[in-house]
Order: sequence, then C-alpha cells, then structure tokens
Amino acid sequence: MTNPFQFKAQRTQNKKISAWLVGLSAFFSCSLLANTLTPYHAEYQILRKGSVQGSATRDLSKIDGNTYQLEYQSDIKWMIFNDKRTEISMFTFDNNRTQPIHYDMTRSGTGPDKEYTVSFDHTKKTITSNKKKYPLDITWQTEQQDAQTYQIQLRRDIKAGKTKLSYPIVDKKGNQRNYDFEVEGEETITLPIGNVKTIRIKRLYDNDKRQATVWLAPEYDYMLVKMYKGKKGIEQFQVQMTKYDIK
Repeated sequence: MTNPFQFKAQRTQNKKISAWLVGLSAFFSCSLLANTLTPYHAEYQILRKGSVQGSATRDLSKIDGNTYQLEYQSDIKWMIFNDKRTEISMFTFDNNRTQPIHYDMTRSGTGPDKEYTVSFDHTKKTITSNKKKYPLDITWQTEQQDAQTYQIQLRRDIKAGKTKLSYPIVDKKGNQRNYDFEVEGEETITLPIGNVKTIRIKRLYDNDKRQATVWLAPEYDYMLVKMYKGKKGIEQFQVQMTKYDIK
C-alpha cells in the first residue's frame, strides 16, 4: 500500500498551495501529486434533528493497476420509513483524474425496490443505462463523473488548493448535470471522533431552496467527515464520521 505521507520531503519543495491551506495542513500536502489512492474504510452516523436515524459505510478498494472500487452502504430508519441502499462505482485513477467505468445503485425498503446502472465507454465515448435501450443522448465530456466518483475528484482538487469547483455528472437515472462547489473557509468541528480541523465547502444551486455543505478533514486525507443537507432552511439530515481506517 502506498503511504500517503511518504513523498512529503520531495513534494513540499515543488507544490504551491493556496495561502489559507498552508497553515492548516502542510503535513498532508505531500500526497497531492501522488498518482495513487489510499484504500480505506469509513463509518458514519446519519442524524435528523440531533437524533441518530441510521448508519453508513464507505469503502475504497484497489482492484488492480489504476482501477479502484468505491462502495457506499446506508441503512436509515425513521418512524415508519425504512431505506437501505448500496452504491458501487468502478473507476480508474490516473494523472490525478478519476474516470468512471461502471456505476450501480440498489435500493430497498419503504416503497418499491429499485436498481440503476450506468456504464461509461471511453473508447466509443458513449454512456449507457439500464433504464434506456440505447446509449444516452447526452454530450460526452472528458471530465464526466458518476454519482460517486466526483467526490473523489473533489477531494483531490481541494488537496491541490482549488476553491471553486465544477463537475459534469451523469446521475443514477442517466441525467446529465453539473455539480458546483465553493470553499467557504476553515472550521474546527466536534464529531464522535473528536475535534477535527476541516475545510467547509458549500454546494452551489441555481436557487436558494436547497442547501448542502460538506466538511473535509486534511488530517484524515481530506475525507468527508460531515455533511449537511437542508431544504428551505430546514434540516433534512446530517452525516458525521464515527470511524476511519486505512486498509
């Protein structure tokens, strides 16, 4: 396994990092140019109005060469509502860029069970979905991401000191859209794992009805340690990290 810190000495000399990030995490800047990802296992609790309503896990595994798998599982119970889902993304990582290969999402619980798959053919430059008979009628973009891989690209770009970010996404239903983000600043937050220094990032929407904020922690290799989602100023849910292990 590649140690994410092993290139510190040689990288610090060559990498310029934005001023607001230098004081926060110079120690972790060593992995910015590494052309590999560090496999991990992370656990989260899902809350609503301060009460734990479920749990989630996120696992990154290396398949071979520059091919990886990201798996997310969640289990939520709230009153009579129950939701279990699994998302799996297969992708490559090269030159500090993620390229999705295949995305699969299954959901069960209250209401009908559902499954979505999206496949990316980088040779033919086509994207197919199990909900469509033919390739999706959307414009191929080199930076195209799936519903999970953009999160990995976001972490890498924040490591590189970027403060405004935009990603073309093909979501689980095969719709194409852009996810836009902006760094708001540094913040120390209290989590079940303790007090954590973070970078707070806001998702930008085309209206003010929805709100989403994520907190990435340099000391945990810029992992997502907290997320907040709201609608019309009312909290929908929060996610907080409870455990993080390097595989």
